[in-house]
Amino acid sequence: MPTNRPDPRIDRTVARSAVAVVAMFSFAVFAMPPLYVLFCDITGIGDKTADQYQAAPVSALDKNRTVKVQFIATNEAAMPWDFTPSVFEVEVHPGAPTRVTYQVKNPTPRDMVAQAIPAVVPAKATRYFHKTECFCFEQQPLKAGAEAQMPLVFIVDRDLPPAIHTITLSYSIFDVTDRYPQALAGLRGSAPPAPRIDSGPPTT
Repeated sequence: MPTNRPDPRIDRTVARSAVAVVAMFSFAVFAMPPLYVLFCDITGIGDKTADQYQAAPVSALDKNRTVKVQFIATNEAAMPWDFTPSVFEVEVHPGAPTRVTYQVKNPTPRDMVAQAIPAVVPAKATRYFHKTECFCFEQQPLKAGAEAQMPLVFIVDRDLPPAIHTITLSYSIFDVTDRYPQALAGLRGSAPPAPRIDSGPPTT
């Protein structure tokens, strides 16, 4: 079941670890792009361009096991957007597609483009956490003053090691407007496409 408030029992050490991993990617993305790409290719962590995972049949659902997934949102220092998960925690059955959203708002007077970078803690869970739909797969343009809900659909693999009971997914967003100005073209056209918006409630 999803919860709309942070659970005070969330392991602070895990949360700090997730933020630290994102901070490492923050440096790699902007200071050492080739190293970042190589690291992502090897580990699968923080890979914003990975192919979408193809979901297995519903029969692959493991109803005898429940895994807790926690969500964290952080901003790169120069990113002024409001960014937060719509829910802070859900419990899922391995093999079940689960949809949640992250809320964003651009409070500035200018159109901007964002890029989200993911990280998973513990690191051993990375290969068992599959995203079938994610706002992190592409840049997200947003008009000045606009807001949106950006969808994430994921599946926790049935083969997740039994010792892992909780997975923390952290996203950090960056201002990439100067790097991808072409992403703003659609916003200023006659029929501007908004960021990928999902108005449905989280499901498990």
